[in-house]
Amino acid sequence: MDEKTILIVDDEPANLAVLAWALRPHYRVRAASSGEQALRALTAPPRPDLILLDVMMPGLDGHAVLTQLRSDPTTRDIPVIFVTALDDEINEERGLKLGAVDYIVKPIKPAVVLARVATQLELKKIRDRLAVQNTWLEAEVVRRMAENQLIQDVSIHALGYLAETRDSETGNHIHRTQQYVHALAWELREHPRFAAHLDDHAIQLLVKSAPLHDIGKVGIPDHILLKPGPLTPEEWVIMKTHARLGAEAIEKAEQAAHKTADFLITAKEIARWHHEKWDGSGYPDGLAGEAIPLSARLMALADVFDALITKRVYKPAMTYEAARDIIVAGRAKHFDPAIVDAFLASFDVFVSIAEACADTVTGLAPAPAELANS
Repeated sequence: MDEKTILIVDDEPANLAVLAWALRPHYRVRAASSGEQALRALTAPPRPDLILLDVMMPGLDGHAVLTQLRSDPTTRDIPVIFVTALDDEINEERGLKLGAVDYIVKPIKPAVVLARVATQLELKKIRDRLAVQNTWLEAEVVRRMAENQLIQDVSIHALGYLAETRDSETGNHIHRTQQYVHALAWELREHPRFAAHLDDHAIQLLVKSAPLHDIGKVGIPDHILLKPGPLTPEEWVIMKTHARLGAEAIEKAEQAAHKTADFLITAKEIARWHHEKWDGSGYPDGLAGEAIPLSARLMALADVFDALITKRVYKPAMTYEAARDIIVAGRAKHFDPAIVDAFLASFDVFVSIAEACADTVTGLAPAPAELANS
């Protein structure tokens, strides 16, 4: 005997008897003589794999019962075959729209009932198998996406750390600037000038891309990058190429992969233009105002603030308040005025980030010559 359970629902004992007689040699059969009794039966095991449901019943008719079944997540997937004396297209269409899988017209013919039941149980088995497979596939997609995300994040941070080790800064610079950028973007997310560009996805891209802002420093010779004092004009020209080198390195990686990603587009913007200034006096392209991508404008302030509060052999760390005053002095000169305003509004957050991600060891190696010349 197949262990599938069939619930038969009919207010006529004769119909229940015929259905039970036809089905019991093949299935476990449960019976209910009203819509209300059928719904109560569903609360007790065994749970039916299929329901044969009479339409015309006193109290809750078949349509009302099916409506309740489909509204309940625990019963909505049980296939229901209507069994009815009504033989017209309007009632059949109504039942199918409510979610019935088939329609059997009385008088009951056992052979027809068995064939329809077997077909619907086989379809249910296939649907259940597909549901399990889909659940597994969805979980596997989530797992692989998480794995790919982890690989991507680790790779980004590894490249960022590589750049930091070249100029003797600690990896905490990466964490601090990431969080500064996030704080600024979060503060500006409802600003009229920025709201359209700073949704959750855009902010996530900014944070993900931030560690690559100085990746181009790997291309600067040590005698320039690690020089403890001011650079000569000729050395300064070479130093400034790190912005272009970083953007070009990311672009070459894209070309090698024959595709790009949103965060790489943002990373290229940050790498190339985070040393541009609002008044056009920055490098490498002398962009000014809103011609500088927003991502780079945000990083510009985050990077300078972190440089100011960090100890180097040629200078002590500035107080947070002194660094704040220098940022304010650069409003509409070095920095986008609105971003400076956002910085002031989130200054306490910046301080908290700086304290939480403070360097454990500082000032033990030659300072990056770039900061000594900035």
